[in-house]
Amino acid sequence: MRHTSARLLSLLSLLQARRDWPGSLLAERLQVSPRTVRRDVDRLRELGYPVRAIKGPDGGYRLAPGTDLPPLLFDDDQAVALAVALQTAATSGAGIGEAAARALTTVRQVMPARLRHRIDALEVTAVGSRPPVDGAVLVALGAAVRAREVVRFAYGTGDEPPRRVEPHHLLTRGGRWYLVAWDLERGDWRTFRADRITPRTPTGPRFVPREVPGGDVAAFVADRFRGSTGSGTWPCRGEVVLARPAAEVSPFAGDGIVEELGPDRCRLVLGAWSWVGLAASIGRFDAEIEVVGPAELRAAFAQLSRRFADAARSFPPRPGPC
Repeated sequence: MRHTSARLLSLLSLLQARRDWPGSLLAERLQVSPRTVRRDVDRLRELGYPVRAIKGPDGGYRLAPGTDLPPLLFDDDQAVALAVALQTAATSGAGIGEAAARALTTVRQVMPARLRHRIDALEVTAVGSRPPVDGAVLVALGAAVRAREVVRFAYGTGDEPPRRVEPHHLLTRGGRWYLVAWDLERGDWRTFRADRITPRTPTGPRFVPREVPGGDVAAFVADRFRGSTGSGTWPCRGEVVLARPAAEVSPFAGDGIVEELGPDRCRLVLGAWSWVGLAASIGRFDAEIEVVGPAELRAAFAQLSRRFADAARSFPPRPGPC
C-alpha cells in the first residue's frame, strides 16, 4: 500500500479531475477500501479542502469551492504554464503586475529545481508602455458581463455624463483591455478601453444578451480597430497595378489581395480608413503605380502629389544619406 501522503495527493488529483466521484470508483482507482477513502477524505477536510459528500447508490464525493485557498496540486506542465502566465501578467500593465510578481515568487520557491530552470530560461519583457488598469475594474466589469447587468461608468476625463451600457465581452488586444458593449444612449455597439473606465454603482438591471454584428466578437473588434464599417470591409478600398513582382509586394500587403500579372507586375487591392491614407500606403511600395479605381483614389494621389511637391519646395536640397 502506498504511503498515506502520496495517496492523499492521488485522491486530491482525482477529485480535481472531474465533478463527482462515486466512493466505490475512488476506492478502485486508489486500490484501497471504501473505509480508507472515507478516512482520507476526512484528512483532506482537515487540511482545508472542502470535500462534500453527495448522494447516490453507494455515496460519493465532490471537491467544492471553499472560503479559503488551501494548498494546490499541479503537475509539471501545469506548474510551468502557471509561472509563464504570472510572468506575462506581471508585465501586462493590467493593474495586477505587483501581485502577479509576488505570486510568481511564491510559486517559484516551492518548485523543484528542474522546473525552476525551465521558467528561469524565459524572460518576458514589455515593449512600449500601456496605461495600467485597476484590477478591481477588471473584476467589476467581468462580473457584470457574467451576470448580464447594465453598468454605468465615467469614461475618460469624466467630463461627460456617465455611460450606460450592456456589457457583453471583456477582452485584450495589443496589451490593452477592452469592453465590448451595447451603448444604451447611442443605440449602437461601442468598444471602450478599460483603463479609461471608472465604474459607478449600483449595477443593473439585467438584460437579454445581444449578438455582436457578424456573430464573431474577434472579427467585430478587428473591424473596429482597422476603421471598418462593421461589414468586414474597409470604408475606402481601391485597386492599382504596381510595377513590382507579386512576391515582393505580398509580404507587406497586410489583408490586401495581390495578383500576379507578370514577372514584374502585380494587381493590388487594398483598404484603409481614408483615401489619402490608402494612397500613401500604396506609395510605400516604391514602384510605378497605375490606378484602376475608383475615382476617389485617383483624387487622393493627386492631393498627395501636390502636398509632396510643396514639401519638396519648402527647403533647399541638402546632401545626405538615403
